[in-house]
Amino acid sequence: MSQRLEEVWFLRDSRVNAVITWTIVAALVLVAVQAFFAVLFVRMALAAVAAFVAVTPVLVSRSWTHTVPWPLLLVSALPLASGVLAPGFFGDFVTGLSIAALGMLVVVALQLTGSVQMTPGFAVVFVVLSTLATAGFWAVGSAASARYLGTPFLETNDELMIVFTAATLAGFVGGGLFWAYFRRRLAANRETVGGEGVVSQ
Repeated sequence: MSQRLEEVWFLRDSRVNAVITWTIVAALVLVAVQAFFAVLFVRMALAAVAAFVAVTPVLVSRSWTHTVPWPLLLVSALPLASGVLAPGFFGDFVTGLSIAALGMLVVVALQLTGSVQMTPGFAVVFVVLSTLATAGFWAVGSAASARYLGTPFLETNDELMIVFTAATLAGFVGGGLFWAYFRRRLAANRETVGGEGVVSQ
């Protein structure tokens, strides 16, 4: 699967999708502001990144309706907008899936704003690694915040390992879902144009 990752696979140009997407973006901005005043800087950073990558297609195309699919944005935003999910492996796993979705939105933003061109395979690897890196960023940032600002943090190493394990599993599951999606889109491209319209690198 060496063909180029197509931006159109993750962009929509409809008023209904745009209205829902902009509503989610507004919620993310509110979350970022609330997190800032609550001294939850890691959560603030994640919400701000999610909001920024969501509006990147609008800034590039200069059309308010040219946005990312709202279900993908909702998956990446829901844990942030609703606060911390129920503590435990399942909540950490769902949060990890949301980070994987955010990682894919970052891939789209990078391709739209620069000369970066990723293959589907590399994009999947990027999503997995970005999920793991975000878990590490959260752990370091939360530990520093707990030490210097008195914010809450995990009490034992076992709890921290559960977070990392859940994030690792979520990264691979999210990467696998995107891999299956890419294979289906590539197969559809071949069936539609007989392989002639598929761009290779």
